[in-house]
Amino acid sequence: MRIIFGITGASGAIYAKKSLEFLAKHAEIHLIISDAARIVIQKELSQDPAELSTSATVYDFNDIQAPIASSSFHFDAAVIIPCSMKTLGMIASGIASNLIVRVCDVALKEGRKLILMPRETPLNLIHLENMVKVKRAGGIILPAAPGFYHSPRDLSDLVNFMVGKVSQLLGLPQTFITYE
Repeated sequence: MRIIFGITGASGAIYAKKSLEFLAKHAEIHLIISDAARIVIQKELSQDPAELSTSATVYDFNDIQAPIASSSFHFDAAVIIPCSMKTLGMIASGIASNLIVRVCDVALKEGRKLILMPRETPLNLIHLENMVKVKRAGGIILPAAPGFYHSPRDLSDLVNFMVGKVSQLLGLPQTFITYE
């Protein structure tokens, strides 16, 4: 499986880190980190964003000529974790002015899987309408809203719940969501 993984500037860098760690074991990862995401990663994870890319092919956020920007580059899914409302709005409006949004545009026009994990609250009407537009176009909106029915013991269990949801949507086996 070949996955294009984008990280944008919304809060929730831990979701990106844990998802990348899992997916790197099961797929070929092509990674794009936005400029704003680099700031959030440093603030939330206290680590250099380059540390997230050790097992991925990395692309410059502004390189719209990168091979993955072309619809002739085959990939199975594009996953954006976390997905900022700015990025969501650009995807919903078809404004492909950076590599993350261009890849999402390709995913939608080619009928490939697109998973967006927004992490924003509360949501205003524009956010909700943009989510509806992306869903109608074929994308999957997976809010960073972990469940509690698996009896989480700590923050890691809540993060892993969301990684499990991503895994399920990609058709990958997961053991993150368990029942006691």
